[in-house]
Amino acid sequence: MNKKVAFYTLGCKLNFSETSSISRMFENRGYEKVDFQENPDIFIINTCSVTENADKKCKKVVKEAKKINPDAFVTIIGCYAQLKPKEISEIKGVDAVLGAAEKFQLIDKLDGFTKKDEPQILASDIKEAKSFNNAFSINDRTRTFLKVQDGCNYHCAFCTIPLARGKSRSDTIENIVKSAQQIASEDVKEIVLTGVNTGDFGIQDGKRKERFFDLVKELDNVEGIERFRISSIEPNLLTNEIIDFVSQSKRFVPHFHVPLQSGSNKILRKMRRRYLRELYEDRVIKIKQLMPQCCIGVDVIVGFPGETEEDFLETYHFLKDLPVSYLHVFTYSERPNTDAGEMDEVVPMKVRNERSKMLRSLSEKKKRAFYEENLGREEVVLFEKDIHDGLMEGFTDNYVRVVAKYDPILINELKKVKLTNLTTEGLMEVTEVETEVLEH
Repeated sequence: MNKKVAFYTLGCKLNFSETSSISRMFENRGYEKVDFQENPDIFIINTCSVTENADKKCKKVVKEAKKINPDAFVTIIGCYAQLKPKEISEIKGVDAVLGAAEKFQLIDKLDGFTKKDEPQILASDIKEAKSFNNAFSINDRTRTFLKVQDGCNYHCAFCTIPLARGKSRSDTIENIVKSAQQIASEDVKEIVLTGVNTGDFGIQDGKRKERFFDLVKELDNVEGIERFRISSIEPNLLTNEIIDFVSQSKRFVPHFHVPLQSGSNKILRKMRRRYLRELYEDRVIKIKQLMPQCCIGVDVIVGFPGETEEDFLETYHFLKDLPVSYLHVFTYSERPNTDAGEMDEVVPMKVRNERSKMLRSLSEKKKRAFYEENLGREEVVLFEKDIHDGLMEGFTDNYVRVVAKYDPILINELKKVKLTNLTTEGLMEVTEVETEVLEH
C-alpha cells in the first residue's frame, strides 16, 4: 500500500497487546509501521476510558497527530470509542471511530483509509462483541503482554468496562499455549498474562469450559519462556491452589497484583465487589507465608461516593498494616451509565485529592520498605532495552526495579546480580555476581 501507519496506546496492558496485534495486521497487508512523529499517513489511537483524564488524553493525542500531519487519516478505537463514539467523532481531526466488535476488522472496514465528508462511526452495540480476538505484544518491549481473557461479568458500581468490552470471554488453553510457543521463538524471556478479569479465564460461548489454574499449569511447561507474570487477579479468584502452585513453579514468578479498591467493608459492598477485606487479608497472608519475598501490588480507589473520613482511614490503616509492596491509587471520577455516578454523598474533589496524596505517600514508603527487605539478596534480573544516562534497567522476578551500568550484551538477558544499594530516587543498584550470561 506504501502508506505509513503509526499507533498510540492509552491505558492498560491489554490495550498494548491489542495495539501490537493490530499493527502486525497492517504490516502483513503491506503498510509501513512508523513512529508517531514520522509523518504517517494513518494514525491509530487506542483509547482508555477508566478516568475522565483518559478522555482528555485522547483529545490531546488527536491534536498532536494533526500537527504532525494535517492530512493524515485519524482512527480512534478502544474503550472510549465504544462508550462515546458520537462524542469522539465530533473531535476536530477524527476521521473514523470503531467499537469493540469492529476494531480488529478496521483495515477492511475502512477500505484504504480514504477520507469522507463526515467522520465514519462503526460502533455496534456492545452485545455484538462476542468473539475473542487473540492478541500479544512483540518487539515493543523486553516483556510480552499476552491477552488470555476479555470482557467482564462483574458490573462493579464504578466501572464502565462491561459497557466498553462486553461479557467475559476467553481463548482456549490450547491456543494460548501455541501463542506462548510462538512468542518463545522470538527470543522473548518473559510473558505477562493479561485480561480485563484475568482470573475469570475459561468462558467460551457463554459457558465456563476451562479454568485459569489449568492454564497456569500448562503454561508452566512452555519451553523457552523463563518467566510468566500474572498482571492482575481479583482476590476472590486468587485461589489457594494458584498460590501454592506459583510458590513451587518453574516459571511463574513471585509477584501478584491484587485489586483491593477499598479497605472498608461498607464501601466494598457499595462498590459491589465480590469479597470483603477479611478475604483480601487472608490472600496476602497466604502469599507471604509461602513466598516471603513475593511482591504484592494493590489497586485502590479513593473518594468513592459515601466514603467518610472514617472509611478512608480504615482503608489507610488496613493497607499500612498489610505486607504489600506498592499501591496503584485511583482518584474516583464519575463515569456516565454507572450506578456510582448516580449515588448521593459525593466526596468533594479537594478531599479526594488529599486522600490520594496520602495513599501515594504510603505507597512510596511501602515500596521503599520492600526494596530494603531485598538489599543484599542475590537475584536474577531480566535487563530491558531502555537506556537512560548510561544506565540500563531491569526487573528481578519479584519485581524489584534495578539499574546497572549499560552493557549491550546484557539486553534481554537474565543476569544474576547482588542487590547492593538503594538510591535516593528509589532505584536498586546492583553489582554483578556472575560474569557470564545465564544459560537458558
